[in-house]
Amino acid sequence: MQAANSGHPGLPMGAAPMAYVLWTRHLRHNPKDEFWLNRDRFVLSAGHGSMLLYSLLHLTGYGLTLDDLKAFRQLGSKTPGHPEVHYTPGVETTTGPLGQGFAMSVGLAMAECHLAARLNTDAHALIDHHTFVIVSDGDLMEGVSHEAASLAGHLGLGKLVVLYDDNHISIDGPTDLSFTEDVRARFSAYGWHVQQVGDGTDLEAIDAAITSAKNETTRPSIIAVRTIIGYGAPTRQGTQKAHGEPLGLDELRAAKEALGWPTPDEMFVVPDAVRDHFRAAVADGKAMQAAWQQTRGAWEAENPDAARDLQLALDRALPDGWTDSLPVFAAGDDMATRAASGKVLAALTERLPWLVGGSADLTPSNNTHVKGMTDFQSGTPEGGYFRFGVREHGMAAAMNGMCLHGGLRPYGGTFLVFVDYLRPALRLSALMEQPVAYVFTHDSIGLGEDGPTHQPVAQIASIRAIPNTTLVRPCDANETAMAWRLALEQTDRPTCLALTRQSLPTLDRTTLGAADGLLKGAYVLREESGGLDVILIATGSEVHLALEAAETLEGEGLGARVVSMPAMDVFERQTKDYQREVLPPRVRARVAVEAAATFGWERYVGLDGEVIGMTGFGASGKAEALFEHFGFTAAHVAEAARRTLKTTTKR
Repeated sequence: MQAANSGHPGLPMGAAPMAYVLWTRHLRHNPKDEFWLNRDRFVLSAGHGSMLLYSLLHLTGYGLTLDDLKAFRQLGSKTPGHPEVHYTPGVETTTGPLGQGFAMSVGLAMAECHLAARLNTDAHALIDHHTFVIVSDGDLMEGVSHEAASLAGHLGLGKLVVLYDDNHISIDGPTDLSFTEDVRARFSAYGWHVQQVGDGTDLEAIDAAITSAKNETTRPSIIAVRTIIGYGAPTRQGTQKAHGEPLGLDELRAAKEALGWPTPDEMFVVPDAVRDHFRAAVADGKAMQAAWQQTRGAWEAENPDAARDLQLALDRALPDGWTDSLPVFAAGDDMATRAASGKVLAALTERLPWLVGGSADLTPSNNTHVKGMTDFQSGTPEGGYFRFGVREHGMAAAMNGMCLHGGLRPYGGTFLVFVDYLRPALRLSALMEQPVAYVFTHDSIGLGEDGPTHQPVAQIASIRAIPNTTLVRPCDANETAMAWRLALEQTDRPTCLALTRQSLPTLDRTTLGAADGLLKGAYVLREESGGLDVILIATGSEVHLALEAAETLEGEGLGARVVSMPAMDVFERQTKDYQREVLPPRVRARVAVEAAATFGWERYVGLDGEVIGMTGFGASGKAEALFEHFGFTAAHVAEAARRTLKTTTKR
């Protein structure tokens, strides 16, 4: 940190003893195979203390060199400011936004518990490991930690062990300023096993507490370890000044002298005895994994079908012919796209046992439960349906953890408007390239009487603004089936399905474009008759308005093309030739229709086109009345098309 002139020394110095005990006496891992399935997971939720983790990874042999440490926080290095899962070998999850690592750890523990219950046999324990976490005061202040802790206690996740760096300091100063609750009582009320270590440098007390936590198999455990932030820095330890800035050369030297370091003026020194001591993890890890491989081989021989499914899930691959499971809906079989999604899920979960999910207490509304699917509870951990409760943020973070664990593809449902409650976790899904599926129903003012508090207006555009994220808004049941296909075929980004509450017509695909056009993000749904004069672009329920408007315009002798554009980001990834084929640049008369904020549509309609969308909040009333009131009618779309034609003709 001093070399980088940047970083957070306080936590690494204060939490080093507990991390040392955990990594040298308890953590089951193999530095030469960071992806060993049955390794213990370690999450540094307090990601600002990243140099603690990087030091451990270097010392135990994960391939981080001293040069990598010297490049701390520099562009392109393997040691970024906060841990990032794809940059650094041995980092289990991206952390830094406080509380997220804690909540993702709950998901990691849920995945271990579920897979163990589903795959282990009396003869072979294939899945049997712990999730260890170091958290800070800040992690436990964030609301997402409350949601996740409550859920973990309810589920009785006995393989989850949290070490709480209880140093009584935050950036503002002593935690007495804002955080005076009894943390141990709170976690006890959640149903956790709670311990306290009064001296954060007492290695034997820490060791005994971790051992006790591992022996507790029916409750998650938290150990409050009383530490001193910046331990060893004579003038800064125990103060907020140790939190987030380098110590300075004089304080650094004084700290080394206080801690008995033999070469206080030298930088980046690791004595051979220290390195040899930590590198014992390599031989130990190889031996542990080799023993487990024997277990896996015997298990696979006895359970070939389960072994095949597990490997597919770990590879994020799909079985041959899996798309045959996707239902095809007949024209005239009208239904809400949320209902269609439920039917698709029923077909997919029968074929894909690793596709698991749940809802944030909106199961009947989200259509996320499949008939016959058992709930995941403390007494039935083999169940693949998760009752997340009214905890949208905790749900999304836990799904990230489940996905990171490997062996599962999670989905979770809530109303689209509540994406605002879980956005930080969705953003991390995208940043970490995790293919979590978000089922967002009640996607527009079409939800009706619940009114503007529940009607999403800005949410669709805000999701599209998150890099590496796919937002799909299907227009009918068959597009919904294709939306699920897209979600499962994408392995490096989250997919958000925006689904209707209200019923929509199922289109006649014998006269219109095939629904698998969705897989390219946008496609020509209705061809124009004769010359092409105007292009109508729409998503979701508004596609039907565009189709009706096109019929009106064709009756007036105008060539109107309808483009369904359910997934903008997917369309942007297509070739330029395909994009021009769907949206010929010469046709400047364009109208886009979406019952949401208009932000972003200008790239497709240009300066001459129009966008029919929402410019304010919705209202309470019947869906039909609301669409009429806010201008979402075929007549309005047709009139906008005529205006754009006049404008472009004059130019």
